[in-house]
Amino acid sequence: MMGFKTTFSLCVSSALVAATAQAAPQQLQVLAVTVPVRAEPSVTSLSLAELSRGAVIGILEQRGDWYKVPLDAQRAGWVQMAPAEYGEMTLVVFDAPAGVAAADGGAEGKADDGIIAARPGATSGVPQAAVLPTIDPSQVPPPQANLPRESLSVPDRWRLMQTLGFKFPWYDPYNQNVLKADLPVLKQYAPDLFFNLGVVSDSLLELRRLPTPVSGQIGIAPGANDIFGRGQQTVMVQNLILNLGLIKGDTTFRPPDYELRFVPVFNFNRAMVQEAGALRIDPSQDKRRTDNFVGIQEMFADVHLRNVSDRYDFDSLRVGIQPFTNDFRGFLFQDSPVGVRLFGNRDNNRWQYNLAAFARFEKDSNSGLNAVGKGLRKDQIYIANLYRQDWPWVGFTSQASIVHNRNQETEKTYDTNGFLVRPAFLGDLRSHRYHVTYLGYSGDGHIGEWNLATSTYFALGHNEHDPLAHSAQKIRAGYHASELSRDFSWIRARASLVLASGDKDPYDNKSTGFDAIMENPQIAGSDTSFSIRQGLPLIGGGGVALSGRNGILPSLRSSKDEGQSNFVNPGLALIGVGADMDLKPELRVFGNVSYLRFMDTRVLEVLRAQSIPSKEMGTDFSVGLHWRPFYNQNVIINSSVAALRPGKALKALYGDKQGTLYSVLFNMVLSF
Repeated sequence: MMGFKTTFSLCVSSALVAATAQAAPQQLQVLAVTVPVRAEPSVTSLSLAELSRGAVIGILEQRGDWYKVPLDAQRAGWVQMAPAEYGEMTLVVFDAPAGVAAADGGAEGKADDGIIAARPGATSGVPQAAVLPTIDPSQVPPPQANLPRESLSVPDRWRLMQTLGFKFPWYDPYNQNVLKADLPVLKQYAPDLFFNLGVVSDSLLELRRLPTPVSGQIGIAPGANDIFGRGQQTVMVQNLILNLGLIKGDTTFRPPDYELRFVPVFNFNRAMVQEAGALRIDPSQDKRRTDNFVGIQEMFADVHLRNVSDRYDFDSLRVGIQPFTNDFRGFLFQDSPVGVRLFGNRDNNRWQYNLAAFARFEKDSNSGLNAVGKGLRKDQIYIANLYRQDWPWVGFTSQASIVHNRNQETEKTYDTNGFLVRPAFLGDLRSHRYHVTYLGYSGDGHIGEWNLATSTYFALGHNEHDPLAHSAQKIRAGYHASELSRDFSWIRARASLVLASGDKDPYDNKSTGFDAIMENPQIAGSDTSFSIRQGLPLIGGGGVALSGRNGILPSLRSSKDEGQSNFVNPGLALIGVGADMDLKPELRVFGNVSYLRFMDTRVLEVLRAQSIPSKEMGTDFSVGLHWRPFYNQNVIINSSVAALRPGKALKALYGDKQGTLYSVLFNMVLSF
């Protein structure tokens, strides 16, 4: 009995082996658009090739839903059967026709026998070895092969809505508008030229109380024997900004091919003070000044050089008068110089770069605009920036900067009102040249729930002559600014820190007070803060200011816009807190409190020939509102009140009787 069972098992096994050997070989056909062929049966394995739709090829081996197929006489790879985009499978497996071996298609040394080519325009379609689902007769039939396309011409996609009856006034910026680059223009030259017009009206009324000197030649008020006069001042400014741009290219999906931009600014300003000689060098002129000016703030050509990836990473070149900010908050350099800038990005915009060379224009003294007619200053800036997104934290952008400022200005220069601006009215009044290199790191973004903006700079250079030391000096100075904030629902709380090194000995061979090229700091309340918005004078200490308008550094320059950098200064330490409160979608209220100190007062003691008992500058308070009555940027109303309560150092400079300094401003911006 046992012998019979053993004999029966051997017979069954032999029959199964024979049946397997005689089973029909199998093939597969690709139904997806493409299927990758991988080195191993894994989706993470290296892709060796791709099979296109319709390809039929023999199967060498199967492992689950992976099939080994031949590529050529020496190579084979694996393809996976998986669901495609609309639910069908990427592959279909079927028995090979009679006479086709299992290894046919590459195992015998023929490279392409297993792939049936299907080319556009062929007389026969792809052979469907597998049975595909029948077409639902109720559906629209598929297009037939080799038939000409039947279509009706329609207007371009920009004017299609107008053809359907949707037409909008030319002055309506909220719908399709040829003035807002919604519709192409000059189609006889190119089909994708767009024109963009922007018009901005910026109106300002400012009331302030600042220390004002009495003229050396005349005192208006009876008994005005002191060097300090009445400090009430009123300023009215109206700017009309026209932004004209011509762009070639569809900017929805890729950078434009080129851009031409022209931005003139028409300025009207009026200032009223209580002391003669404060507005003009000639004290016999009125205590009121009315002026107007037209400045060119932008005039450049931007040419798209090339795309370097399928994600439209690019290189572009911009030549002409162009706005530029070196860091995220305007701590070092923010201006509209003329120059050449090469910029672009890489790795899907994770890396960005700037390479630029600029020359600065002379400025109109009363408006701060570019005075193109006065020509260029001998003041050049060379910049190299590299940005990295999501480093070192996701959501945080880091920037490394190398900025070189080379100043060769040796001729005496006076501003529009007759005041000497170069060289500064300080020390021996000798002209001097300097060159300085700034090495910097900046970052902006968020770390979890915390927002952080930070910048750190080291200044290294050489000044050929210092007016106080009467000799050449090395420049070695440092600067750091950070603002940390966090959102609590509709409130953002902020903390600010600014540190700028000061000079301890103005007579040695080293300048250690930090100064920027052209600052416009956005920190600690920015232009609503009194100490940043208002320029503080240094009365009785030479023809220089303690700090410039829209600047925070006590750099002792003759003018922030027109003067030279000065690295012999008292430095600054600022710590502040503030909050931004979105009371309504259209209304934001913000406030800030900052405490300011000098780093060192030695240079002030030399200039004023007096002892400064403290480094305390004072406490700055400011509150303001930002109102958008129509929930957009077309009408914006800003208002703020700021005050500086002088500390012991400022009282020593301005007198013990000097009360609280203040400013009140109203600003309305209308945009089209």
